[in-house]
Amino acid sequence: MAFPPLVEPVAELSDAERTRTARHRVLSGFGDVAQRRLAAAHVAVVGAGGLGSPVVLALAAAGVGTLTVIDDDVVEASNLQRQLMHRVRDVGAAKVDSAVRIAGDLSPTTVVHPLPARLTPDNARDLLAGAHVVIDGTDTFQTRETVAAACEELGVPLVWGVVQEFHAQATVFWSAPPAGADPVRLIDLYPPDAAREAPTCAQVGVLGALCLQVGSILATEAIKLITGVGEPLLGRVLVIDALRARTDEVPLRAVASAAPAADSPVVVAPGSPARDRGPTASPVPATPAPAGAIPQLTPAQTLAAQREGAVLVDVREPFETAHGVIPGSVLRPLADLLAEPAGIGAQRVVVVCQVGARAHRAAAALRGAGVEASVLAGGIEAWARGTAVPAVRA
Repeated sequence: MAFPPLVEPVAELSDAERTRTARHRVLSGFGDVAQRRLAAAHVAVVGAGGLGSPVVLALAAAGVGTLTVIDDDVVEASNLQRQLMHRVRDVGAAKVDSAVRIAGDLSPTTVVHPLPARLTPDNARDLLAGAHVVIDGTDTFQTRETVAAACEELGVPLVWGVVQEFHAQATVFWSAPPAGADPVRLIDLYPPDAAREAPTCAQVGVLGALCLQVGSILATEAIKLITGVGEPLLGRVLVIDALRARTDEVPLRAVASAAPAADSPVVVAPGSPARDRGPTASPVPATPAPAGAIPQLTPAQTLAAQREGAVLVDVREPFETAHGVIPGSVLRPLADLLAEPAGIGAQRVVVVCQVGARAHRAAAALRGAGVEASVLAGGIEAWARGTAVPAVRA
């Protein structure tokens, strides 16, 4: 459903701004009024990295009047593959400084408030107060919970996205939406603490180009909310699989209205769409598992399975396995295994990766090829903590 616009328009645009935004103002259903609403809008962007970069670029170019950009990090060389707001010369400088520069280059009328601060439960409400819309582009779940809690308290819509490996999700949370719409919160997608052990991009990687796609979606959602044009993603989760060039939409309802029957627990494999409560990218094992779910083994269970004849398949990259593998493992990088899962030549397999996310994808492919596949929950990192058998050099 379409919502009323969040922002009252400014009285008029300057001649230069009318010229700069001319292609917006001729859009059917958008026009001059919507553009003037953007000029009056204040958007808070939490995170100036892979998602925050395209968000800042898109919103500044769109003519949003005020951007508050919150990030306490500095630019590193490894950021440049996906965080396209930054340049080589910015390495070592505050990320929020890039936002000021890039917005000024695109839109002289956009005011950027750079806040090189870490958002915490103590300061989140104050830092986000005054924004019409908040966009979360952070990379830790603890911070996401903090942002969501502050937005719920303020009653501000939260445009939310996450990218990992080749996959992404995007949605809108809003604790106080307009009449006729049901509130949807982060807790409706991820129960408390459900994703606290999710791997970071540093551990499993992320496709840089996908960050641009998702950042553009987040910026578009903010523009729709500000102007009242189109239907926001409230109550829907966009799920993107870049490898298959596929975009799916999953309904998302409040927990109270989506509670399953007591004899039918909702258990979702990582990265799979949950039709009752939404998708999850969390590697945290859920129990009990329904028929067809990929079994997750502890280090002790993995060792026992290996002794009983199961083949351990390590799907990490060579630069990772060079630091150590479980003795007796077969090394098969994920892309190679996905290209030919039946070629593994074993009937029973336990898949290993760094923390578990890639192993689930591999196990799903193996099971599709008729192989009895399970996963070492928590990956090689869990093995190092949970068994006395040391990893050996590949």
